[in-house]
Amino acid sequence: MVRLAAASLVGTAIEFFDFFVYGTAAALVLGPLFFPTFSPLAGTLAAFGTFAAGFLARPLGSVLFGHIGDRYGRRPVLFASLLLTGCATVAVGCVPTYATLGMAAPVLLLLLRFLQGLGLGGEWGGAVLLTAEHAPAHRRALWSSFPQIGPAIGFLLANGVMLALTAGLSDAEFRSWGWRVPFWAAGLLAAAGLLLRSSLAETPQFEELSASGERAGAPLAEVARDHWRLVLLTAGALAVGYAIFYTVSTWALAYGTEHLGVSSTVMLTCVMAAVAIKGAATPFVALLADRWGRRPLCLAGCAASALWMFPMVALLYTARPLLMFLGFLGSLLAFITMFAVVAAYLPELYEPRVRCTGAAVGYNLAGVLGGALTPIVATTLSDGVSGPPWGVAAYLTLVALVSLGCFALLPETLPERRGADTKEAVTA
Repeated sequence: MVRLAAASLVGTAIEFFDFFVYGTAAALVLGPLFFPTFSPLAGTLAAFGTFAAGFLARPLGSVLFGHIGDRYGRRPVLFASLLLTGCATVAVGCVPTYATLGMAAPVLLLLLRFLQGLGLGGEWGGAVLLTAEHAPAHRRALWSSFPQIGPAIGFLLANGVMLALTAGLSDAEFRSWGWRVPFWAAGLLAAAGLLLRSSLAETPQFEELSASGERAGAPLAEVARDHWRLVLLTAGALAVGYAIFYTVSTWALAYGTEHLGVSSTVMLTCVMAAVAIKGAATPFVALLADRWGRRPLCLAGCAASALWMFPMVALLYTARPLLMFLGFLGSLLAFITMFAVVAAYLPELYEPRVRCTGAAVGYNLAGVLGGALTPIVATTLSDGVSGPPWGVAAYLTLVALVSLGCFALLPETLPERRGADTKEAVTA
């Protein structure tokens, strides 16, 4: 389990490094480089539009790779998704700017971001099922939480590199070539991840399905026919987590630097410190889920999110590093109270024959609802506002309440007794 957890963690860290480095670049530099004819606001919105394309692609990636995972095994998904995301990310670092290619430059950027999202849409399902289907039932949440630490590590790597570059280079050097370095580094990380995953074994539950001839012939059709309500509920339930994370990690960077006059170095440091604590807290929250259940923690995280959004915006508006950090930390701790649990919760909700497709589609559809639109909505709501952007807080609170209602309609999946086999799914 240690080797499997490490492989899933490293892979998700690499793929989310690829995904997050684009979000940071979109907040800091892509607008003026690829949309120079736009106003500053319109350029930022356009950059966030290409950022959103990755989220729109993620459900499609979950369908494509979910089919592979349910028909041919979880293991092939881990290789194909990492390879696709790594290649697309390296290519982003090679795209000439608008000054060289004109409108072809943002079009290429959009296409490559779409391919990034396609690969990431498959990664989560494969990595989570690798641990969830190997783990003992009484520690399933703990072992399944390791892929959920990967995004924090990926974020810290991406922004650590960006922080070093913005601190060590002049503004002109960073805009000229420095922002491309993290994208080029993605190639080396992807190669290391593929090497690490080369010796992984297929999961026992998929091998049982193959031996018994019970693999789904058309996984997406089965999910759409028998589990559509469950997919919609899980997507709505998880939307608040995406909304919170990308408010903190993407919109707040742009807002702090453009509206509050805080340096990008300070903003990145505040966000990174909060993300580091969030990542460290993940396995401890998962242990609570193995003790008390999945659903209670998800409900608690949603409720905390709804209560914290207005204080978070108030603390951000102070532009004081310590207070901004506390605002971000409270938001991300509420977020991880839910997302440390879902890596065990979602697979347990679906029967094994369609688990890779169902869990991944619900998870990534939530990214469209909560992650793709949030930076755009928040930027629009905060534009021209002289005081704290309360509209952003109200929007996030509303999303949290909707997610709370969806979680309330989902069942509990914790085994009734320690060591029980939970292969049987709770279906919608």
